[in-house]
Amino acid sequence: MSGEFYAIVGPTAAGKTKVAFELARRLSGEVVSVDSRQIYRYMDIGTDKISHSDRHIVPHHLIDIADPDEEFSAADFVIRAEDAVRRIAARGRIPILAGGSPLYYKALEGNMLSDGLPKDASVRESLKREASEMGNGAMHARLGEIDPDAARRIHPNDRYRILRALEIWELTGHGPTELYRGRKKIGGMKIFYLGVKSPREVLYKKIEARAAEQFKSGYPEEVEWLMSMGYSPEHPSMNGFGYRELALYLKGRMTLEEALTADIKSTKAFSRRQMTWFGKFCPILWYDFPELDFDKVVDDMTVRILGGRSL
Repeated sequence: MSGEFYAIVGPTAAGKTKVAFELARRLSGEVVSVDSRQIYRYMDIGTDKISHSDRHIVPHHLIDIADPDEEFSAADFVIRAEDAVRRIAARGRIPILAGGSPLYYKALEGNMLSDGLPKDASVRESLKREASEMGNGAMHARLGEIDPDAARRIHPNDRYRILRALEIWELTGHGPTELYRGRKKIGGMKIFYLGVKSPREVLYKKIEARAAEQFKSGYPEEVEWLMSMGYSPEHPSMNGFGYRELALYLKGRMTLEEALTADIKSTKAFSRRQMTWFGKFCPILWYDFPELDFDKVVDDMTVRILGGRSL
């Protein structure tokens, strides 16, 4: 996709949502969410979605676009995101990407292959049952035997992508690495990254405070409702931190306090991984909170975007 775009990135709880909202408000822009969890409907508290009242002030796209039991790939995201960006620009407004899912950004840049390989629901369900019995480690080891390159790319705990790769193998007799060779890539945006971060101890305190507030503000009830509607904890949408721990609590396998502690621990670990991933992004300009004043940061970003200057 032609054109240059700006994205607000950084670890969870660093302040991306607030910065993107204010930046879009000043620029008469609209935000395109780049968040692999906020795409799901009904999952509001645990994914820390921006309020509906704020969305009336600054339109946000790609939030609440899939049901929790829906399969939604990075390729699906690229198609929807490019469409949103085109429509925003056609109305004379500025699209601003914002979110913390590095895989989605890489897909937008063109580092994701088309998702046209075969699928079969019965094979997928069979693999899910095996994964439930044997665990992610065993399934990842199986993938390593048939497609070592794919196993190196996919994290051992990323059940969705492991099973998708194994599904392709079951249906074709070939690993995804072999089949993807020579296939057309999607995406192709040129993105300039504006990163917001905080010292680790400051970020950790924000994570702890946010999680405690979520647990007091209906998070357990949100997960209970989702499970009562038949949305299984095995779905990729429900298998993320927080939802995973609260599902165990609701099954009587954890206390609420243990679920909160585990959620905070997992979120902190995720924030460290995000910083590792985003540290490899280029070009990127980092802004440190609370060292820098919020308004000054947004002022500087506004000047850069309006001036169209590279980082």
